Amino acid sequence: MRFRHPDGSTVHLAYCTNVHPAETLDGVVAQLRDHCEPVRRRLGRDRLGIGLWLARDAARTLDTDPSALRALRAELDRHGLEVVTLNGFPYQGFGAEEVKYRVYKPDWADAERLDHTTALARILAGLLPDDVGEGSVSTLPLAWRTAYDDTRAERARTALRILAERLDALQELTDRSIRVGLEPEPGCVIETTHDAIAPLTAIAHDRIGICVDTCHLATSFEDPHTALDALTTAGVPIVKSQLSAALHAEHPHLPDVREALAAFDEPRFLHQTRTVTADGLRGTDDLGEALGGDVLPDAAPWRAHFHVPLHAAPAEPLTSTLPVLKTALTRLVGGPRPLTRHLEVETYTWQALPSELRPRDRGRLADGIAAELSLTRDLLTDLGLKELP
Repeated sequence: MRFRHPDGSTVHLAYCTNVHPAETLDGVVAQLRDHCEPVRRRLGRDRLGIGLWLARDAARTLDTDPSALRALRAELDRHGLEVVTLNGFPYQGFGAEEVKYRVYKPDWADAERLDHTTALARILAGLLPDDVGEGSVSTLPLAWRTAYDDTRAERARTALRILAERLDALQELTDRSIRVGLEPEPGCVIETTHDAIAPLTAIAHDRIGICVDTCHLATSFEDPHTALDALTTAGVPIVKSQLSAALHAEHPHLPDVREALAAFDEPRFLHQTRTVTADGLRGTDDLGEALGGDVLPDAAPWRAHFHVPLHAAPAEPLTSTLPVLKTALTRLVGGPRPLTRHLEVETYTWQALPSELRPRDRGRLADGIAAELSLTRDLLTDLGLKELP
């Protein structure tokens, strides 16, 4: 979906396909038919933006076989879909029964991460619509915080500098500008937007910036205006923003609140949980750890890294951080010029929701994704952006 900003530029809105896990190119093509086109039809659009997630095997096929890349581009056109952004964070196995810490491997100290991200950039250059000259790829924020020493940190910095050089060369070759954004996430080396400023300014390249995920922003209790203003002041490019909402518990000391939170403690994904104390931010790596004892203070609200549907906040006594998303979106695209032109709804946890909230079939999943995009469309038009055909 495209929107005209009051400054005349185009802002792109997509939804991320990591909600439909597939490891192979055949699986990706099936997603377009079985999931993405039905969402487009529910929205009454001739064209719908999708943020593709390409696992390692699918990416290798597309990067090494030009005919496969051309065929995927043709499939996108046939289903009324377009791609300006890729989710390059998960490497493989995102649809496994247990993902947890594995999603952070390989990290930026491993050669596989550089090779995979380079491949994604080349693929995206071939998938961009003819009238779009810029694409974006989001990636993990260097590494999970443990086992990240000075040696691995230097490897990661070197890899990102090499990536920047490769992206420069790619533009010379294809006339397409591809940028990569590190996505701060709780528990990682770069947990907050503030943590991103020093490493990104050290690289000092306009093709390497940040991807602001509003669920992660909220989970870490970051104020959107403070965070985004600091990035702007530091000259850190906001390559893209993933629009998502975290799980919020206002009174985590109450038994009924803990019982409600326990329904979201599931075995597939990691749900980092945070609270603010007089000594600063405190947290656990997972929701179950927070619920399991006195590890996390409960005198103030908790937020958990669980991407809940934008249009359907959990029932009381829980809620979502949708207000944080709205505030961030206002700052991102509501000003005289947009801070980013690539927006991606990323609720990948539909099938990890408590059983009574999960969509029971493809049709209901498409209904939910379409509802999220409709809500986001309304937020954008309320900010003065005009939806384009």
